[in-house]
Amino acid sequence: MEPAESLTAEELVRYDRHLLLPQIGLTGQLRLKNARVLVVGAGGLGSPALAYLAAAGVGVLGVVDDDVVQVSNLQRQILHGQSDVGRAKVDSAADSVAEWNPHVQLVRHRTRITSENAMELVSGYDLVVDGTDNFATRYLVNDACALAGKPYVWASILRFDGQVSVFWAGHGPCYRCLFPEPPAPGMVPSCAEGGVLGVLCAAVGAAQVNEAIKLITGAGEPLLGRLQLHDALTASWHTLEVAADPGCALCGESPTITELQDYADFCGLTTAEAPVAEVDVATLRAMLAERERGGRRFTLVDVRQPHEAEVARIPGSVLVPKPEIDAGTALDRLPRDEPLVLYCRSGVRSEASLRRLQQAGFEDLAHLAGGIEAWQSHPA
Repeated sequence: MEPAESLTAEELVRYDRHLLLPQIGLTGQLRLKNARVLVVGAGGLGSPALAYLAAAGVGVLGVVDDDVVQVSNLQRQILHGQSDVGRAKVDSAADSVAEWNPHVQLVRHRTRITSENAMELVSGYDLVVDGTDNFATRYLVNDACALAGKPYVWASILRFDGQVSVFWAGHGPCYRCLFPEPPAPGMVPSCAEGGVLGVLCAAVGAAQVNEAIKLITGAGEPLLGRLQLHDALTASWHTLEVAADPGCALCGESPTITELQDYADFCGLTTAEAPVAEVDVATLRAMLAERERGGRRFTLVDVRQPHEAEVARIPGSVLVPKPEIDAGTALDRLPRDEPLVLYCRSGVRSEASLRRLQQAGFEDLAHLAGGIEAWQSHPA
């Protein structure tokens, strides 16, 4: 980064501990002041990223997010508090950043990043920090950064594990060099399905900011060409080498990707499949009440893991975890002579399990739309 012209007297006091570091010093702090960083997502990773980028004195922070704060966010998304529930995350983020550092300008992009707006968003900043939690958006942001020539600071978290790297086409590998193809839909659970340790977000998000600061100031060696893996349960960090792929469709010797594409389709999220039967909460409650009165019988199947069922379950259900359905080991435990209604946390795993049971010859099947989250949101 080119440095800004000067720091104010108050900034000299605020950034004193940075100024004492020879690798950063006055010039590095002036570079931070002149930097423009886009953070995609104001959630688990975006929260510590915005917090420490603001505290470090990055002059302009952009945040892209179209979501609102929910109570379930507060376990890990430190940008937001109880009083922010129901507010737009970008508005809550703006208030937090203003409190942390009034010298930082936060630009709110209350929108979802898409193929239509990604190039415009990315092109307005010097580098991008990715705090998203889905593969379609990761490929989108990577491709936009590569086409715009911007560094891409990427991270991923799930349960107790995190990954961090820097991708920069033309200077090292891009995300597609490491992951040429996305996993099949449903193979990798989201944090909403698989859970995440709250403090893991802080550890991995801080590692992302460390990379952004190094890129901006020129201090140290960024994780360009290296993938850092973190296991919170063992408190271990491991680093793997990642080489640029000369055959990469985006940044290789003969690229075939020259513009943004339909990333939902690329990740298999829009593949046409026959619709499956769903029941809503009201219908399921009526079915359970009828069964209780000796009416039409059916089996209600919880496809979540045992530790999830210990927290909350729908009365009258039987636990048959999805992995056992996928492997076929649970098929003999499920009746074929009466209807089955499946449920999970949000409806993703139950739909996938339903399709697996269809393949195994089960016929009278449905699943609960919205899963147990919908059940709890609509009490009797």
